[in-house]
Amino acid sequence: MEHKEKTLVIEANRGGMLYLRDFWNYRELFFTLAWRDIVVRYKQTIVGVLWTVIRPLATMLVFTVVFGKIAKLPSDAGVPYVLMVFAGMLPWQFISGTITTGSEALVGNQALISKVYFPRMIIPTARILMGLVELLINAVLFAALFVWFRFVPSWQIVFVPLFMLVAVFLSLGVTYFLSSLNVKYRDFQYLVPFIVQMGLYISPIGFSSSIVPERWRLLYACNPVVGIVDGIRWCLFNSPLMVESVISAVVISLAFFVFGIWFFRKKEIEFADYI
Repeated sequence: MEHKEKTLVIEANRGGMLYLRDFWNYRELFFTLAWRDIVVRYKQTIVGVLWTVIRPLATMLVFTVVFGKIAKLPSDAGVPYVLMVFAGMLPWQFISGTITTGSEALVGNQALISKVYFPRMIIPTARILMGLVELLINAVLFAALFVWFRFVPSWQIVFVPLFMLVAVFLSLGVTYFLSSLNVKYRDFQYLVPFIVQMGLYISPIGFSSSIVPERWRLLYACNPVVGIVDGIRWCLFNSPLMVESVISAVVISLAFFVFGIWFFRKKEIEFADYI
């Protein structure tokens, strides 16, 4: 009786549904990488996870002094300036942190990528869990600030998860795109921090969108972070909200998410060559 040899074929660029199935099958690797990233981030630091709180607090204080006290920019009506700034810092810290760490994820896992097959998209996607953990920690601090200022949030707070979901789509889409480019062009490890720094100043983190002149509103709304931040402030404080900025945020974030996945999958087969 003849025995036929079985051949195991490992494909680096499997089709859509097969790739999703592989992603699910490797879910343990996904959570392992995510936990490792969280532990390594604060390993051998003196204050450890407190850096998650210190960074947004320090930025909030600087913005409050510079924009609120020195420049005397107005806050949204009836909203303490500190709360307005922190409401902008939460989504921005999540988006910028995910993009910054995620764009370097593939290069930082060279040995893993060059030796075994698994859906490479797991690596940058795992970075978003680290961002979510930091977001939850800062959300607790934010709640404490509401108590300190004796400020009651608006009932629209129930819609906050929807705007954070848009932030997730935007973060992942940009991360997939930049991490793919960073494998071949290492210039992006220097370019990404610069882009993130610029984004901090052109987004309504330390100021209210109400100060933007009417003639610049449409161009201003093309920044998807504007719709996300203003949407969250609307949820918490019932602040004015430009419909066009929300539409722009949703459309651009979803478009970037789809494009990021497509671009990542197109370049994925080449990763091992450049790593």
